[in-house]
Parts: sequence; structure tokens; C-alpha cells
Amino acid sequence: MRDSVFIIAEAGVNHNGSLKLAKKLVDIAADAGVDAVKFQTFKTNLLLTPDTPKAAYQKDQTNSGQSQFEMLKKLELDEAAHEELISYSQKKGLIFMSTPFDHESIDLLDRLGLEIFKIGSGDLTNIPYLRHIGRLKKQVILSTGMSNMDEIGRALDTLISSGTPKENIILLHANTAYPTAFEDVNLLAMKTLEEKFQTKIGYSDHTPGIEIPVAATTLGASVIEKHFTINRNMEGPDHKASLEPSELKKMVRSIRNVEMAMGDGVKTPTDSEMKNIIAARKSIVAGMDIARGEIFTERNLSVKRPGNGVSPLLWDDVIGSRAKKDYKKDDLI
Repeated sequence: MRDSVFIIAEAGVNHNGSLKLAKKLVDIAADAGVDAVKFQTFKTNLLLTPDTPKAAYQKDQTNSGQSQFEMLKKLELDEAAHEELISYSQKKGLIFMSTPFDHESIDLLDRLGLEIFKIGSGDLTNIPYLRHIGRLKKQVILSTGMSNMDEIGRALDTLISSGTPKENIILLHANTAYPTAFEDVNLLAMKTLEEKFQTKIGYSDHTPGIEIPVAATTLGASVIEKHFTINRNMEGPDHKASLEPSELKKMVRSIRNVEMAMGDGVKTPTDSEMKNIIAARKSIVAGMDIARGEIFTERNLSVKRPGNGVSPLLWDDVIGSRAKKDYKKDDLI
């Protein structure tokens, strides 16, 4: 992980089961300038039972007659597809990431050489799963949607006790609603995670637009994750809560601009503004003609631009002293 905000473009299952579309998503992510593109790795029969109901947002965005099992089965990526996407992502200058949803998928991603493991909110309470990933001692990014502080603490303890150093773990504040209403974001909870658990923090966003990821950057997020798609009108569970290509690019640009603007916190004039001091600041000037030997008073002095004379910070020192020469109105003292 580098020191600047690590931006993950979450392709997820927005490839709709097509390797061609998956590569197109990689292209979009690379063009936007993100650091990593992330997919999802799962074996449907290991992820859920056949009678698992769909989430409300899944019902809204997909075939109502199709079960969650049937829907996800069509969205699996096999090992060959993973290998091709890893290679393709690397050629595009991106880190390939994927969230595993079962033990076989954890082993697959480990075998394929992934150094960063993203854990979705749904597995935060999955102790055997957490122990499996913890034993790998990799970089771990843990989303905390749907969870309370006790659950997060236990998940963190499980990863650490299984072998993953605490400094390798980043906690992402998240709300697991697609899309998330702005009033449900509770962005300050991200800082609560940082204070309570003393880890790096970040934010996984499901709100419409890009405002909240940018705001999270100002609060110290070291990771930002955001879903994106080729077209929000495509059929599939996550398209509606995703950014389109131009929006993803705008989000990245906005985060980088805000990141630069944060600075080091030391308040001092910058080189770029120093050149404006003469034009913008003011000096003590003669408010009328003043003869040599005359006493300076608030009646015969004024303060005007430019700022290359005696600073009005010294006003009280000048008042009461005598003029050492003749001054015309507006002459610098």
C-alpha cells in the first residue's frame, strides 16, 4: 500500500458472466486512473443454499423468477478467467483484486499470487473464513457493513490471532445497502473505527454519486472502494448502485485533487501567494499632505494598497511620531 489514497474500482459481478465485459471493465478502471480493479470469486454451491432468498435490491434489478442461486451461478468466473484477468490487469498497470466468498476461492486467489485480500461485510462474522485468511498473513482489507463494534473487534482479533499482523489490516466503514441513502452513511463512524481499533481506515461506498468518497478522503481514508459499471441500465444486481465510466474518472480526479489540497497542516504563506502580497495587502500612507515635523495622527494617516510600505501592524507605533520629510496625499510613509 502506498501513502496516498488507494482507490479500488469494484467491478464485482458487473461483468454479467462475460470475460469480454470483464476486460472492458479493466479498461475503464485503467483509464480512470485507479490503483486496483476488484472482482468477486465464488463457487455458488459453496456460497449459499439453493433456497437462499434474494436481497431486496437484487429482486429489483434482476429477473424476479430467478433465485439468488441461479443468478449467482451465471456470474461465476472460473480459474482460467481469473488468470487471464490478472494478466490483463497487470498489463494495464492495475493491481488485480478479488473478494473470495468461500474456502476454495480463498485457496484459488492465494495460489494465483494475490497479495491483498478483501473481505466483504457478509463474512465479517464468519470465524472459520477469517481464520483461513488470517493464516495467509497477507494485506487484508475488511469491510464492516451491517456490523457493530463488538463484531468488528472479534473479527479483528480472529485475523490477528490467526497470524495476520495488525498493521496489515485496514478497516473499511461501509453501509450494506445498494444504493445507500445519504442519511444512512454515518461517515464519522470511520473515525470511530480508527480511534477504537488503532488501524488504518477507509471507506467502501454504495451511495449515488461521488461526494461521499471525496468527503471520506478529507477524514483520512487510506482506501476508497467504489462499484462501477459499463452502463447502469444493464441487468444485474449491482449496476444501479455503480458509477459509469465518466463518473469513475471524475471521482478519481476529485480524490487526487482533495488529497493534494490536504497539505501538511502547517499554516504559512505558500510560494504561489507570496507574489500577491504587494497587490493585496496594505501599507500606512498619508491621508493628506503632511509637512516635515508634523505629528502623525489617525486624522492625517490612512491605510491603503499596495503592501510594500510600512505594515499597518505597526499603526500604533507610527501614531504620535513625527514626519521626517514632507508627504503628499497617498505617499507611503
